[in-house]
Amino acid sequence: MSEDYYQLLGVDRDASAEQLKKAYRRLARQLHPDVNPDPGAADRFKAATAAYEVLSDPEKRQVYDLGGDPRSGGFGAGAGFNFTDIMDAFFGQTGARGPRPRQTRGQDALIRLQVTLADAAFGTTRDLTVDTAVTCSTCTGSGAAPGSEPVTCDTCRGRGEISHTQRSFLGEIRTARPCPTCRGFGTVIPDPCTECGGDGRVRSRRTLQVKVPAGVDTGTRVQLAGQSEVGHGGGPAGDLYVEIEVGPHELFDRHGDDLLCDVTVPMTAAALGTQIDLPTLDGETGAPDIDKYVSIDVEPGTQSGEQVVLRGRGVPRLRGVGRGDLVVRVVVETPTKLDEEQEQLLAQLARLRDEERPAAAANAGTKGFFGRLRGGLR
Repeated sequence: MSEDYYQLLGVDRDASAEQLKKAYRRLARQLHPDVNPDPGAADRFKAATAAYEVLSDPEKRQVYDLGGDPRSGGFGAGAGFNFTDIMDAFFGQTGARGPRPRQTRGQDALIRLQVTLADAAFGTTRDLTVDTAVTCSTCTGSGAAPGSEPVTCDTCRGRGEISHTQRSFLGEIRTARPCPTCRGFGTVIPDPCTECGGDGRVRSRRTLQVKVPAGVDTGTRVQLAGQSEVGHGGGPAGDLYVEIEVGPHELFDRHGDDLLCDVTVPMTAAALGTQIDLPTLDGETGAPDIDKYVSIDVEPGTQSGEQVVLRGRGVPRLRGVGRGDLVVRVVVETPTKLDEEQEQLLAQLARLRDEERPAAAANAGTKGFFGRLRGGLR
């Protein structure tokens, strides 16, 4: 043999199988005719391929190291190589060699769960009924009828793939594809389980308990590890994700960890000041020793739109400690219908406050509409 295979690949004689593969991939990316138009690149590529075919086979490598020629045909006709190795060189590993396992991990699943604002704020536990795939109890996931078992595929003889050889200007190219008989498993089930039809799993309805943590909001996902469907062949189950959807509340709106609400008070109460008992979100949990109402002081002279902030009365923080705030906006209500006595009392109050014909108010440093109008008429 006129050329040293190790020298062709640029490796030492004690190179490992992984080092040989890396060296061949590197040369294939440099010399393949599709990427290197140099006329001599094709010959160098064929030589490197022939060297790799010998050195990657333990038996052929041993013959070569002892001085023999395991190819007995030089680099011409009869030289063969696995096309998969070339594909690996350009695109990385193209797939696992050999039979694929019958057991696979089950798919993850997503379902939505609607809860009340109180349940989202303080947490709850809910029962959830799901239809999913579980391991077949008859065959325990094997897919074979009781008393039988999978047997080696006669077509691929357990390899899970079959090879096809084709001649080209590079020599003989071998390609591999999954065995059509066993679908790549390397085994077939001659007597499938009648309960699951050989799949190793069946559909079943079951009830799960979902623990909703305090502080969740719409869009929060709770992960239930291993509670989705089992995989083919009784493989491990995937995860079940429960996405929370918080329903609307008749009194409170949520903004982050804060609760917002409007409280309407009469004009007289806003002027004189008052105290209001507001229902709390805590009181909806039904827990004992919980304040169902909180007192809000409306100071005399409170204007419509002013806010009263109650610290720590909002939603518990999902990731952290403490709670948000309760923000109460006061809306002052002006009466629309007055009886004769009420009109007289309000008229008397207006006279006492000299407000029978109130002047238009303008913000400091700015002109009101009438001020601007007068400014334009000179």
